[in-house]
Amino acid sequence: MSIFAWCSRRAGGLAMLATIALSYWVISNQLENRRYTFMYETIDNLSAPRPRDPNSGGRLLKLFSYYCLLIHFLVFIFPLRSCWAVFTITRNLKKVARARALRDIKFGHRRRGSSTSLSSSETLTSSRDISSTSSSEAGDLELDGLADGDIAPDRVIHAIVIPNYKEENDTLRETLEVLASHPQARSTYDVYLAMEQREHNAETKAARFANEFAKKFRSIDFTVHPSDIPGELAGKGSNMAWAARKLSEKYSLGQRKDVIVTGIDADSHLSSNYFANVTTMHVAYPDVATTTLYSAPIIFDRNAHNVPAIVRVADVLWSAAGMSGLYQGSSVAPPTSVYSVPLELVDRVGGWDCDSEAIGEDLHMYLKCFFALNGNLTVRTVLSPVSQTNVTGGGRGKGIPGIITDVRARYKQALRHMWGALDTGYALRKVVEVWRERKHTSRAFRPLHTSMNDDTDSYVPQSQIDGVDAEATLESGIFSDVVSDTLKEPDWERIAILFHRLFEAHFLPVQMTILVIASTLYMWAADGTEDVHGVGWIYSVCNVLRTLGFMEVALYLFLYEGFHKICVESREKEMGDAGLLKGMHFSRREVKTNFIDYVMVPLVAPIFGSIPCAQAQICHFWTLDLVYTVSKKVTRRRAKSVTADALV
Repeated sequence: MSIFAWCSRRAGGLAMLATIALSYWVISNQLENRRYTFMYETIDNLSAPRPRDPNSGGRLLKLFSYYCLLIHFLVFIFPLRSCWAVFTITRNLKKVARARALRDIKFGHRRRGSSTSLSSSETLTSSRDISSTSSSEAGDLELDGLADGDIAPDRVIHAIVIPNYKEENDTLRETLEVLASHPQARSTYDVYLAMEQREHNAETKAARFANEFAKKFRSIDFTVHPSDIPGELAGKGSNMAWAARKLSEKYSLGQRKDVIVTGIDADSHLSSNYFANVTTMHVAYPDVATTTLYSAPIIFDRNAHNVPAIVRVADVLWSAAGMSGLYQGSSVAPPTSVYSVPLELVDRVGGWDCDSEAIGEDLHMYLKCFFALNGNLTVRTVLSPVSQTNVTGGGRGKGIPGIITDVRARYKQALRHMWGALDTGYALRKVVEVWRERKHTSRAFRPLHTSMNDDTDSYVPQSQIDGVDAEATLESGIFSDVVSDTLKEPDWERIAILFHRLFEAHFLPVQMTILVIASTLYMWAADGTEDVHGVGWIYSVCNVLRTLGFMEVALYLFLYEGFHKICVESREKEMGDAGLLKGMHFSRREVKTNFIDYVMVPLVAPIFGSIPCAQAQICHFWTLDLVYTVSKKVTRRRAKSVTADALV
């Protein structure tokens, strides 16, 4: 391993140590200046030692001060961007809800006596009311202008992968029932249950669900990820990688450009509009259809009322972090948990990675796609929020010990999120690679499954293809499955924006905490001394930015109330139309009854942000591996189901 590779994997920890060292030097130097200044003022003896020069250390002090200003400015703009994102998303969701209500009145007679609210064609038509976020040069297409004949709903196949490990049967069944309730499920959904060999009777469990839902989808199958593959870290990423390679075998070269792979958590509830919108945007933008990643906002609206306030607020702010890049016009929008990628793009990047750096598989896959296209990845927001459950340790109703149990479970999840700081190192190495290969834009790649037993990259050197006769290739089948194209020049502006977002996610929590403490100590040490370096104004500005940052977080929480309300109402209506309302969980929020949530905000930042971030970055100095357990999920209240073990 090169020194650069070693340092890149520990970039967060090295930055933390450097900031601590700089802060220590600045504060100790200021204390020394203060001490010698006091001696100079009180000692009249001409033979006394010459006092210390108060101008010493000016460069490092200015570096510390301006870096402190930069960090506070980043803390100021992050919640501001989140506020704008949640405001625009909520506004568009309300427009869609109004349009859907008018359409329901117009087509109400068509749905009488039906268990579903819309036909497949009607669902796809409704998605045109939803604007999308795009980074394509052409800009967003006005989807309202598409005629019914412009959309071919059966042309696009959705390969839905559900990685799971020791998930409860009711959790998986509920997720499958929600998917099966979608009107387009039988014609366009290929569902894959991604099981782990480590789970006892995993095949029996998967086969049971496959038989139960065989007639509900276009197809339903399962894969079993082996537990003994060298170099792999057990987790969602390695499970997705195995499932993607297996499902890749089922689609011909002609189909692949219209197959979209969606990875969801076992407890994720997606609206039918999610897939309808993805289909519409895929068809509407053919030029960039195979180089587009689709992501959606997430919402914790099923058991938020049953978890401690501090856990609830942590997930609300985590949702804010995910939405901060989903505003219209954003060119960098990493997904959170649920996202969709065209199969041809999966082929291009060689599928999902399986090592310890890919523990945050959503961001890691985004980075793979981003750098494989020299930063020219198109991102579109699916305005159909994904319903998820808050992490719980089963502490409800157990008093203080139960609260501690739930907080501990949420902390473990936060540590797993912060372990994704390894992705910053991955991005650093990839940007060096992009720079080195900036003049070589020809690319060629094969279907993912063809490299299943090959340890090399899925890219095929263009020189190998150029030297083969075209007629001989067709006759012999050599390279007949190779796709070739030419990449655009690296988009350095987007790459710079990406690193800004990575810094926000992986560095800012710890850096802000260190500098808030260090700047406070410095101001205490500098009190009563002359500001010879002219940096005092910086700390005044930092105090203002810090105050404004807290006000912006309060504004976000206020705006979030409207977002949460429209999401719950929309999901409740869809579940009612699908006949799944009975026993389904809905967490409603009211400003008056959730005042305690606002009080918890100052505690959430250190407990689920700074502390796990620092722990992860320190641990990376001696290990890159993290072992974690599956968190408990909430399911509908129903009679106890028969377990898979009981069927053996």
